[in-house]
Amino acid sequence: MKHFHIHLVSDSTGETVSSVARAATAQFEGVDPYEHLWSLIRTKGQLEKVLVGIDANPGIVLYTLVDKDLRDMLKAQCLKRNIPCIPVLARVIAEVSSYLGMETSAVPGKQHELNEEYFSRVDAINYTLAHDDGQMTWELEEADIILVGPSRTSKSPTCVYLANKGFKAANVPFVMGCPLPENLENLSKPLIVGLSINADRLMQIRKTRLQSLNEERDTSYVDIEAIEKEAQEARRLYSKNRWPVIDVTKRSVEETAATIIQHFQRHYENKVLKKAEP
Repeated sequence: MKHFHIHLVSDSTGETVSSVARAATAQFEGVDPYEHLWSLIRTKGQLEKVLVGIDANPGIVLYTLVDKDLRDMLKAQCLKRNIPCIPVLARVIAEVSSYLGMETSAVPGKQHELNEEYFSRVDAINYTLAHDDGQMTWELEEADIILVGPSRTSKSPTCVYLANKGFKAANVPFVMGCPLPENLENLSKPLIVGLSINADRLMQIRKTRLQSLNEERDTSYVDIEAIEKEAQEARRLYSKNRWPVIDVTKRSVEETAATIIQHFQRHYENKVLKKAEP
């Protein structure tokens, strides 16, 4: 593995620069970056401490700083040290500014201000946590998205990811021999998505889960024939209700969520069209 240091400098939480850095480094095989996150950097004194850290562990610098003096200081010091210094949003902001014919507000952390969208996202997260793993099913009609699937098909982490995007997401486990909530198949508002997974892969995941709990007994939970039957019954349920199905075998949570959001957009558009019909 090729190891290197990467310094992420931000006048806000650092989420943006961290995401960009990870997306960029993921394109290179066999690299292992040591991330140094410097968040809430808003004064020259704070930036001087960052420079001390860069001197201790020289490496690439990525930054999001709206204050011109801080930007100029960081760029000049990196140039002096012969270290790459990359503004991750400058080109995007410049293009948007040019298109809109407007100047930016230059306020650090502007994307994290406590506006209506922020509180809506908090509300979505609270809803999702309260409706995890089949809880409070009498409130499922309030959800935007409901995930149904066998145990260990990443329902919970996918719901949390969707909640951070502002979607009220609930999940209901599919368990052989256990009835689903009575109201599930009659809901009108939410998009319901079925999750499926390769039986062999699901068996491996479940065995790993039991090992982490120091559970060594063989049960139907990890029996391949029982898992295959469970998967077949789940697919039959999805088909019966005409729910979109996503195979999560080789998908990350982010990829699964992105596909769900695409389905949701179509679901929402269809609802709007139906309302507009005379």
